[in-house]
Amino acid sequence: MDVRRAFDVLTHQLAKSPKPDAFACKTNGQWVPLSTQEMQDKANQVSLGLTSLGLKHGDKVAIISMNRPEWMMADFGISQIGAVSVPMYPSITVEDYKYIFTDAGVRAIFVADQSLYDKVKQATASLSIPAENIFTFDKIAGARHFSELLELGKKGNPADLEPLKAAVQPENLLTLIYTSGTTGNPKGVMLTHDNILSNCRNSQRFVPVSKEDKALSFLPLCHIFERMVTYLYMINGVSIYYAESMETIADNLREVKPQIFTTVPRLLEKVYDKIVAKGHEQTGVKKSLFFWALDLGLKYDTQKDQGFLYNTQLALANKVIFNKWREALGNNLRCIVSGGGALQPRLARVFWAAGIRVMEGYGLTETSPVIAVGGFEPENNMIGTVGPIIDNTEVKIAPDGEILTKSASVMKGYYNQPELTAKEFDEEGWFHTGDIGELVNGRFLKITDRKKEMFKTSGGKYIAPQVIEGKLKEDPLIEQAMVVGADQKFPSALIVPSFDELKNWCRRHDVDCNCSSAELIKKQQIVELYEGLVKKYNSNFAQWEQVKKSVLLPELWTVESGEMTPTMKVKRKVISEKNKALIEKLYS
Repeated sequence: MDVRRAFDVLTHQLAKSPKPDAFACKTNGQWVPLSTQEMQDKANQVSLGLTSLGLKHGDKVAIISMNRPEWMMADFGISQIGAVSVPMYPSITVEDYKYIFTDAGVRAIFVADQSLYDKVKQATASLSIPAENIFTFDKIAGARHFSELLELGKKGNPADLEPLKAAVQPENLLTLIYTSGTTGNPKGVMLTHDNILSNCRNSQRFVPVSKEDKALSFLPLCHIFERMVTYLYMINGVSIYYAESMETIADNLREVKPQIFTTVPRLLEKVYDKIVAKGHEQTGVKKSLFFWALDLGLKYDTQKDQGFLYNTQLALANKVIFNKWREALGNNLRCIVSGGGALQPRLARVFWAAGIRVMEGYGLTETSPVIAVGGFEPENNMIGTVGPIIDNTEVKIAPDGEILTKSASVMKGYYNQPELTAKEFDEEGWFHTGDIGELVNGRFLKITDRKKEMFKTSGGKYIAPQVIEGKLKEDPLIEQAMVVGADQKFPSALIVPSFDELKNWCRRHDVDCNCSSAELIKKQQIVELYEGLVKKYNSNFAQWEQVKKSVLLPELWTVESGEMTPTMKVKRKVISEKNKALIEKLYS
């Protein structure tokens, strides 16, 4: 694959497998395709438009938008002149925007819609970014529309781009991705063209796609996972359809009928919970059949043939129950790639049993991102692990259990932070991931916790909170959980109920739920329900790891409230501070 710079992905597709629907999005209720040639033409116009504004090699350009074809036009247009894209989450705060614009030295901005434009205007009010260098994808009064930049580009000559493209080397910076850590300011991860493209090459054989296939895209393109996968789709000639929103994914799956999509575990959990809730609504034989099939699915194992009887029963379950699951996902799905967090093994088992292969992967923004991924073939996929290490990537487990890695995909470092960069690498050049793990059977990587999030009780015992939280969140009645107890006698848990599921439970058990969430969690039946759930999941842990006390919270932790990062990791320090009095009460 002769793809050395990010924009080579586009020329590669144009030469090898040009598509009439390289990209598609829904406009006024209709799917509108965009061909590979049209994408190349628009990217050229963006490049020429930016150069006419005086932007050049090394300049930083921000992209703030949900997924749409314009995002990719901007991405390719920026990279073709050797400029550096700074993709940003639409959900972060004005203060974060201001910090990133300043730290990166952003000179131009692409922004999607009115609400984001308002945030950008606020963030740039005291900065020196020219207003004429801010372009909006939607038409907004008083703002320069994206079409104005394209018109500027049309006045130029595409041939003038050739020397600019030729000057871009694989080792040049492609993008600055700011990771919103659980503490402190975001860090700008410096990724080169070769960092991301080497990750594409090394992941290539794990992803079973071809030029006949379609992908549905909804994970944010500002996240390295979806960005890298997008390049990989394009290299393989896969058509990319952008979901309208997170709320319309179910409808879009049925319309597009994709062969593949990437997701985070939480979405799969919600799909599973909805399916199970529908099972509870059934009666008689239908209900019995549903839960018989579900029970079979929960016993599925990719690594073991469970014999004639099990296989025969599973084949029947696929004909009468699981076929409806596949229909709900478009009836064409070959596999789902899950990343960005730990996938509960029960979900992987039941989806595999239903003929929907889930490939769980692992990596970091700093590693472009994939380090390991479960294979499409059952023998290369061990449920409960993140699969084998990808090609040309080294992994070793440090004496304290930390996962260390070396590969061409590891970042250049953190922008403007040489001291912090130096801390992440040891003297032998190994990058320290901060994750604790082990190799199962010498080849399957298993993640057990975050090194920085482990804590000690006053009895000197180590607690791995993510493992306990993951087990608690297996229950449909628990939306979020955070384990606390550093330097205390025992661990406790803050729990946010899944209020939709809780209200369904209340209706089934004649508990009045016509009240606020704050009032509902104080009801004795509800307190006892959740105490019972904690007790049930405690049986999975050693005595010193078991949650002794818990408290229910009435509101979901969100990015907007400052309690979650944009990648949906809990900000432990923020949540602990906000609930300081409640936590103290647990130990008083």
